[in-house]
Amino acid sequence: MEIKERVKQKADELFKRYGLKSVTMDEIASRLGVSKKTIYQSFEDKNQLVDEVVADLLTYNESCCNRDRQKASDAIHEVFLAMEMVQEMFENMNPVILYDMERNYPATYQKFLQHKYNFLFKVIRENIERGKREELYREDVNSDVAAKIRLETMMLPFNQEIFPKNKYNLVELEHQMIEYFLFGIATLKGYKLILKYQQQRKKTAQ
Repeated sequence: MEIKERVKQKADELFKRYGLKSVTMDEIASRLGVSKKTIYQSFEDKNQLVDEVVADLLTYNESCCNRDRQKASDAIHEVFLAMEMVQEMFENMNPVILYDMERNYPATYQKFLQHKYNFLFKVIRENIERGKREELYREDVNSDVAAKIRLETMMLPFNQEIFPKNKYNLVELEHQMIEYFLFGIATLKGYKLILKYQQQRKKTAQ
């Protein structure tokens, strides 16, 4: 693996654990056993490093979403596959990372917002439309409104004023938010399917 990828990999690990602001270039270099000068041969500054690490994360998220949409047996199955992705991506993530990005790396945060309001909104809305066609979601659900509600509640667990990290688990919060949303829009047929996938997930976790 070339040095640039090693730097991004280590930075990604440290950013998720400690947040973006508190991790220095010196610390990344020390953890890798290289000089800071070596890092600056690949990245102009920390802003560029943060931007590329976040860009890779968003690209990975898009590929996972597209994969799950193809793989899913139905709309609810697609959401449960997304919950597995949430588990993988957020397992060791410090919720403060989103606040750090908004406050200290505004250009990167704008790219995140573009991903959120364009790609993620489209994925959620299309899932709702699919669920309606499959009679798993209620026909009277407004797809645009429901997608926007889901989009905003998706980010709610990152709010440290509401859910301080020393009291709540990010992954568990995300899972609960998703399930509350699903139960809110599901038909009776969909409700039963949610319970089925819940049981399957519990068995897999044991």
